[in-house]
Amino acid sequence: MATDTLKSTSSADSATGGLRRLLLDNGALTALIVLVIAMSALSGDFLTTDNLLNVGVQAAVTAILAFGVTFVIVSAGIDLSVGSVAALSATVLAWSASSHGVPVLIAVLLAVVTGIAAGLVNGFLIAYGKLPPFIATLAMLSVARGLSLVISEGSPIAFPDSVSHLGDTLGGWLPVPVLVMVVMGLLAAFVLGRTYIGRSMYAIGGNEEAARLSGLRVKKQKLAIYALSGVFAAVAGVVLAARLSSAQPQAADGYELDAIAAVVIGGASLAGGTGKASGTLIGALILAVLRNGLNLLNVSAFWQQVVIGVVIALAVLLDTLRRKAGATPVAGASQGGKGRQAVTYGLAAVVTVAIVGATSFLHNGSSSTANPKVGLSLSTLNNPFFVQIRSGAQAEAKKLGVDLTVTDAQNDASQQANQLQNFTSSNLGAIIVNPVDSDAASNSVKAADKAKIPVIAVDRGVNKASVDALVASDNVAGGELAAKSIGEKLGGKGKIVILQGQAGTSAARERAEGFAQGLKAYPGIRVVAQQPADFDRTKGLDVMSNLLQAHPDVQGVIAANDEMALGAIKALGSKAGTSVSVVGFDGTPDGLNAVKDGTLYASVAQQPSQLGKIAVDNALKALEGKKVEETIKVPVKVVTKENVAGFTG
Repeated sequence: MATDTLKSTSSADSATGGLRRLLLDNGALTALIVLVIAMSALSGDFLTTDNLLNVGVQAAVTAILAFGVTFVIVSAGIDLSVGSVAALSATVLAWSASSHGVPVLIAVLLAVVTGIAAGLVNGFLIAYGKLPPFIATLAMLSVARGLSLVISEGSPIAFPDSVSHLGDTLGGWLPVPVLVMVVMGLLAAFVLGRTYIGRSMYAIGGNEEAARLSGLRVKKQKLAIYALSGVFAAVAGVVLAARLSSAQPQAADGYELDAIAAVVIGGASLAGGTGKASGTLIGALILAVLRNGLNLLNVSAFWQQVVIGVVIALAVLLDTLRRKAGATPVAGASQGGKGRQAVTYGLAAVVTVAIVGATSFLHNGSSSTANPKVGLSLSTLNNPFFVQIRSGAQAEAKKLGVDLTVTDAQNDASQQANQLQNFTSSNLGAIIVNPVDSDAASNSVKAADKAKIPVIAVDRGVNKASVDALVASDNVAGGELAAKSIGEKLGGKGKIVILQGQAGTSAARERAEGFAQGLKAYPGIRVVAQQPADFDRTKGLDVMSNLLQAHPDVQGVIAANDEMALGAIKALGSKAGTSVSVVGFDGTPDGLNAVKDGTLYASVAQQPSQLGKIAVDNALKALEGKKVEETIKVPVKVVTKENVAGFTG
């Protein structure tokens, strides 16, 4: 009996130790399983086929970028340029095929060659120029983004239809981006585990000097490693542009950080020598599940950034603990190790399905809220104008008993596409969208239309897709009013500068068009400089300070929003409102206060709170099957010191 008890205890200890080792050896996989189970328990909308496919699509671009970054990090390098290289490659493809009639196949090859060229430049600067990888790739980040803006002239370029199919689905349900992600993942795994250059990556990352002394041509290998990273970045850029039906010059901004995070979460070490493609895929899926789940749970966009940062830190901390506990290094595995790894992943899948299936019963039979559900996707909440749209929408939703979910796309067309996908898969009653870009939002709106979900566009329209209503002010007409205001103030003569909005956004293009049209009536007004300040007050201050050095005698400023105008006023100092007249756009509270003070001559006010209110009203009407007008224009108004007291916004 004693022997049986001892054996039983020993077996239990062995099982516990085996489970502990399994969890430690697969920290990222454990984190992914926990996240999936938690999101399934917290949201009944998470565990649906459509939403799980959404997660795959939303992970695709980050994962493809991260596979390329894995090569670099395994070799103890870093690549900060992949997001910009992705945008540049997609821009080259669209520019050559759509704007210059180059055959699509050749255009695709040009895009890939662009990625390779950028990677080779990185590799040359690092291997032969002896630049630190951080500095070399940081320089390429700026160069590639700048070239993308130069080629596109700051505007999105329509993508060829034959390539846009990469953003579609096969058989009406299987997303092509997911297939591309899987193919690129298998290619990355093959390169790392089965090729000479893959073994070279681990050797260089483990000890570069030892690798060199053993006969490895380290410099040439680094050229190849960074070129591979460029190829994967190019593919990611093409997939992203295909999803958005256009090449956006500002696309994939900041994606290099997500790619690096995915690699590190997946178990790779920034010190080099360890890492694998499967771990990188898991890291990308963790980020996608987090963003998707937090959207479904209606977590504030600002808190989402906090949560994601904390999870990244915890995932890396878990990996550190795993290494200290003596878990198996994440490097090239033996054949037996790969077999155990496959069994581990299979077991994890079975356990996850079982637990998630059990948690799904928590949502069965639960009655949905009696309130109609509406989703609002704003282009950004880092701007008072859009904050006012949100406030107006939330106040009206509360009044009407509407359950309103608000998301922040952070001026990223791809992120907005993900949010709109989440809204669609959540079967919301209606969707309100304030597009980052009118072309890029089209595919997501088409998907909502296909799902019979009413869509209301606010402030900006959606091109190449049907919306139930557009609630907007006329940006072009507003731009003309701004030009007329400055022209009349200066008596039809003088020198002015124009502060433009963020390149590539429809609002920036439309307002600039209005400025140009309005100034035609004043031939005595000379525009001495036009520079983008990205709708940002700090950049408005910096750009205006620089322009004053070259044009100290400027007499007027037109800014594409109040934030840039307020920055310009700060740069002008005592000149603002005296020798220099400044006209802004939007009618934000800070802008109106500046009008009262006399430092801002005028603001073209769009009444953003009214835009949000009217958008919710029409979303509810469309949801209830009532007829709505195709276009609801909210009038713009030039607010000056004479009428600011009576303006309510």
